[in-house]
Amino acid sequence: MLKDVEWAKDGTYIPGEEFSPERFFNDGLKNSCSFDLQLGYFSSATISVLAEGFATFIANGGVMRLIINQIVSEEDKEAIQKGVFGEVVDCMDLSDFESLRKTFDEYQNQFFRCLSYLISQNRIQIKIIKPKKHKGIAHTKTGQFRDDDTITSFTGSANFTINGLLYNIEEIKIDRSDSPDEMTQNRIKSQRAKFELIMNEQESDIEYLSPSQLETAVSSCYQDTTIEELLDVEKKLDRIRQERKAQKAFMGGDMVREDICLEEITPRFPYPSGPREYQQQAFENWKNNKQKGLFAMATGTGKTITSLNCLLEIYKRNGYYKAIILVPTITLVNQWEQECHKFNFMNVIKVYSKNPLWKEDVESIHFNEEYRLKNECETSYVIISTYASYTREKVFNTLNGFSKKQLLLIADECHNMASGSMLKRLAYIPYLRRIGLSATPDRQYDDEGNRNLRKFFGAENHYTYEYSMEEAIRKGVLCKYLYYPHIVRLTTEELEAYVELSERIAKYFNDDTCSFAKMDEGLKMLLLARKRIVHKAANKLKAFEDIIKKRYQEKGNLKYSLIYVPEGNEPNYLEVEDDTLNQDEDSEHLIDLYTKSILKLDDKITVRKFVSGQKDREEILEEFASGKLQVLTSMKCLDEGVDVPRSELAIFCSSTGNPRQFIQRRGRVLRTHPKKKMAVLHDLVVAPEINPNSSSYRMERAMLKSELIRVNNFALLSENPSYSELELREVMEHYGLNLYNNDNIQ
Repeated sequence: MLKDVEWAKDGTYIPGEEFSPERFFNDGLKNSCSFDLQLGYFSSATISVLAEGFATFIANGGVMRLIINQIVSEEDKEAIQKGVFGEVVDCMDLSDFESLRKTFDEYQNQFFRCLSYLISQNRIQIKIIKPKKHKGIAHTKTGQFRDDDTITSFTGSANFTINGLLYNIEEIKIDRSDSPDEMTQNRIKSQRAKFELIMNEQESDIEYLSPSQLETAVSSCYQDTTIEELLDVEKKLDRIRQERKAQKAFMGGDMVREDICLEEITPRFPYPSGPREYQQQAFENWKNNKQKGLFAMATGTGKTITSLNCLLEIYKRNGYYKAIILVPTITLVNQWEQECHKFNFMNVIKVYSKNPLWKEDVESIHFNEEYRLKNECETSYVIISTYASYTREKVFNTLNGFSKKQLLLIADECHNMASGSMLKRLAYIPYLRRIGLSATPDRQYDDEGNRNLRKFFGAENHYTYEYSMEEAIRKGVLCKYLYYPHIVRLTTEELEAYVELSERIAKYFNDDTCSFAKMDEGLKMLLLARKRIVHKAANKLKAFEDIIKKRYQEKGNLKYSLIYVPEGNEPNYLEVEDDTLNQDEDSEHLIDLYTKSILKLDDKITVRKFVSGQKDREEILEEFASGKLQVLTSMKCLDEGVDVPRSELAIFCSSTGNPRQFIQRRGRVLRTHPKKKMAVLHDLVVAPEINPNSSSYRMERAMLKSELIRVNNFALLSENPSYSELELREVMEHYGLNLYNNDNIQ
């Protein structure tokens, strides 16, 4: 019964305190038979926080009425619509408390079936509203718990969301019907009357919406930015609970339960063997360099773990961890979050355009740091942001308001910082602890950007730590590989068109400097037209089909195969935060063409495209790792950071002269795996043999050198370097080049 609950003496509930909103709702739900709730955002993910209380409420036959705005998660929208329209007719036994509680705790699809069922049975009635005649959303948060003879009402700022209950700087104030105070009684009656007015659709200033008008995106609340609503921060739940326990244990609080295992919630290195020798050496170099550093580490050698180990060392020495991590894409935001959790770094906040709740989380950190003396301990946190979000002025100002001496800035794929809007902001980043990570920190043809980047990370004279691919392969950190380049010839028609374009392009080419005198729109169009000929070369597709056919005959399947097909333009990660490609129709057609050619081999082969904008990318990678999905075809979405350690075969159907790109692609395939002994790389090299008397011959010879950089780099570290020399000998002789003469190539 409500009258038997131990309510907060001052009637106030604050996140993080003994009397928290989480406790209030659980106590109210367990001891009432009806629950009225009017609020702004509603997220059923929060049911996981209130699992026991909500299960008790439902098992006891409780009835709930909800007034919410139109912004919900996709799953909640579907569940509400199904319930209202009567599509759900079955559910588990709602009187089975233990099964109910487990369902909510696990937060699986079964919960949404329960929600739909309760709506269809009028045990949860929902009114969806928004203000009339002006922009905005309904944002009131009030409600009442009732039993047979007692009412406990509340009002406050806490949303029925995870952050609202557990994290934000918010509070709830309550009134009780057994209070003798007349003003309290009047507030309870007034609150009930207003709620009934809305439920009966008699409030004139409110527009009543149907379930079909529920939205999963919101823009008006966040100025001009269209932000996909992410109220369901479901994976944070256990981490938040553990963090609370750890903080109280650290402070010696009397609320710590005896069953807490501090070892499980204390930051630590994720593997029992500890950091590898080279990773610890990177830390020592960084520490001795005034805690600044540029780590040039081959793809697959553990750059992420190396930098997080530096953060862990800060924690060991100071009792706190504070970091901002910058990454190119949302995919990498999520991967870094997973790595942070492996270290037991718990208070992880993700900042990107599709997460509107980040600002509340960051403001909470600012608040906690301001009053940390009250808590007698430092606030610990990790903020992970995309470059695109970080460069926006308001985000930049917000994220640079922490302690400049305590916080560690980690920049993944840090070459992105040396250009455009990011380069202009380097001087205004206050943090003194800095780590830059990249397999290839130096930017091609950008000496000024490289100088600025090296200066920012305190690496003007040399990298703070360098771990080459050659060393990584030699020491078994990366696996060995076989490399097979394949010369692809153009057809007669393709060669004629190629030569005609090359002769026009040659007019822009300076033989002395081996570069183009100027890059105007006319030249760009000519280069693009010639690039299309190379990408669409008929013999390239045939060579690809021959490779996969031979592989299939040898192995009986194509498991763990990555196919890089011709792509569109390189994404600008300072403007976009996904692997967004400005690809043309030809590029889209080509990836379909290569994907279909795999299926022609055998309809039992499973293959998927891995492209930007896919919502099921994590699922695709998991299926690929298990072998359920045999082949991935991609353009550039696997270039920066995406983990595919199980890959054994890579076919590069798209030539690239960008060293960073081909080094990253190779490293992606060389990641070690217990069941993987050797990787195999195939590289399709289109090398048209231009007549030596042609006006474009010298230009073609110079441009072929960029192709040879990749081939030379791949061949030298492979287990079969002689194959490359034999395969390319004829074309090398035609252009008077030597595959292994670096002076000639560079």
